[in-house]
Order: sequence, then structure tokens, then C-alpha cells
Amino acid sequence: MKLNLYQKTAVTTVIATIILIFIGGLVRAVGAGLGCPDWPQCFGMWIPPTSAADLPAQYDAELFNPVHTWLEYINRLVGVLIGFLIILTFIFSFKYRKKDPVITIFSGLALLLVLFQGWLGGQVVRSGLSAGMITIHMIVAMLILAVLLYASFRAMSTRLTTTLSGDTRRVLLWVSGGILFLTLAQMILGTQVREEVDVAKNVLELPREQWIDSLSWLYEIHRSFSWVVVALSGVLIYYNRKFNVSKRLSRLGWVIVGLIMLQMVAGIGLEWFDMAGALQVIHLVGVAVLICAELLYILIVSFSR
Repeated sequence: MKLNLYQKTAVTTVIATIILIFIGGLVRAVGAGLGCPDWPQCFGMWIPPTSAADLPAQYDAELFNPVHTWLEYINRLVGVLIGFLIILTFIFSFKYRKKDPVITIFSGLALLLVLFQGWLGGQVVRSGLSAGMITIHMIVAMLILAVLLYASFRAMSTRLTTTLSGDTRRVLLWVSGGILFLTLAQMILGTQVREEVDVAKNVLELPREQWIDSLSWLYEIHRSFSWVVVALSGVLIYYNRKFNVSKRLSRLGWVIVGLIMLQMVAGIGLEWFDMAGALQVIHLVGVAVLICAELLYILIVSFSR
């Protein structure tokens, strides 16, 4: 499939945003969120130091961790790169301004959201990693992904069209829309649970093996509710088979099921292995990729002929 300049840039930006979520997950998993205590600079410098000896005099050398600092700095650099990519996406979208102005509008909306996300990132640092701010930061990241994915798909919709009857389309939209809604609810619940883990770790200073035991009823709901998502994904596969959908749609359905099962396995692993950092990252990136797959499925069904 040969893509034009807008399509290549938009798809690259979607992938880069998922990479940023991955790096952000690493930052949070290792506790490097305050690796740069100020914003937009890092320890008052545009390029942070590699040793405590190079710190400006006003900063406490005991608070400096070079791994945390550079991980957070890379996180910021990737964010800046995405900003430039989205500017290019918006500029290249003008070729569609007459043929399909919605593409240009959504590309512009993605740019506004990225600017807001950049500002929000600064507020997260200034708030000392306030739990509520981190949750909003995550939700905005997913919203940026959704807007970019919609604009990208709309520019390539003729390449990804499939044929479905009106009744089939309605059933598949209801089921896939339900899965997406439940996934988003699970993501929000998950961020709340992660905030409680942060409290157990940083405020109560509990040992790792006691973090799970300190969690509220939200964790029980988050854990139990995941089975509803699994069940509904099974319904999606059933209807895919019943309606004999295209290979593309059928494969995407199985990808969604696979990603949901990965989330289940990662969630179980987090409980069994005391919130292991690697599993935290897998769980976070997994939900971002899952939401993209679910959105893509809904878009293919919505634009079917």
C-alpha cells in the first residue's frame, strides 16, 4: 500500500505517540517522573548533566539520579518530536481541505491537543506528580491517539473499505463500541488503581509486597470487570464468524482478542509479582494499542459500503 506524504506522516505520528506512551510508562515504573525537577528546562539546563558535579549550585546533588534524569529528558524530547510531527501532519493535511475538510480539522485538533498536553506535562511536574494530573495526562494522550487515528483512517478510507449489510453493520458497531467503552472505563479505573499504588509506595512507604493489599475496592472492580471485556470480545468473534466478515476485519477481531488476553495476563502478573515494573509498562502500552485496534475496527465497520 503506497501512502502519500500526509498519510505517511500521520501514521508515523500515531506510532511515535505509542512509543511516547511506552517511554512514559518506563518513567513512571522506575519513579523517574521528577528526574527533571523543573520544566521546560531540566535542572535549569536545556541539556541535563550526566553527573552531580555538573549541577547548578541551587540544586541538591543528593536528589540527582542520572538514569532518572535522562529517562525523563528523553521522554520530553520524544514529546517535542511528536509536536513537530503533528505540525507537519497539519500542514500536509491542507491538500484535503477542499476534498475532505474533516481531515484538516482533526489534524488541527490533534495539534491543539498536543500543545495542551505539553502545557499539562509542565503542570504535572510543578504539581509534584499530582495523581489527578497524571490521570488527565494519560486520558489526553489517548485522545490524541484517537484523533490522529481518525484523521489517518479518513485519508485512507478507500483503501480499507469492506462490504457489510446495514443490519450487520449495526450489530458489529454495537458490540465493538461496547468493547471500546468498557476498555476506556477499565483504563480510567486502572489509572485510579495506579494512583493508589503511588500512595502506598510514596506516602505510606509500604514495602512492595504490601502494595496490592493496601488498594481499595476500585482494584476489585477493575480486576473483576476485565472478565466482562473478555466475554464481549468473544461475542465479537462469534458475530465475525456468523456474518462471514472480510479477512481484514476477522483478523483485526482476533488481534483485539489477543490484546485483551495480553492485558489479562499482564494484570494477573502484576498481582502475582508485586506490581513488577516491566509488567506495568506492558499493561500501559497494551491498553494504548488495544484502543487503537478497537477504534480501527469501528472505523472500518462505520465506513463500510
